[in-house]
Amino acid sequence: MSSSDFNTLIHEPKRLRICAFLSTIKEVDFRMLSDRLDLSDSALSKHLKSLEEANYVVLTKRAKNGRQHTWVSLSTGGRKAFNEHVIELKRIVG
Repeated sequence: MSSSDFNTLIHEPKRLRICAFLSTIKEVDFRMLSDRLDLSDSALSKHLKSLEEANYVVLTKRAKNGRQHTWVSLSTGGRKAFNEHVIELKRIVG
């Protein structure tokens, strides 16, 4: 592993938690993600924006029960970057 596998963008604690949660599912509603991670909407939005700008997450708006909701998922590149970061963390602490 190279030091480039240590991803400082993902490593920020809240973004690491977001990526870890998203890595276990296909997609999640913004509200559920906010509730599950105990993050305010504004904090979650800020971190998702950073991850979206890096093409690590995909935000999709669509209706649920007649109301517009935002759905969040890891992109293929985001999943790869997260997995590589986890491997690098294990290497560092191992």
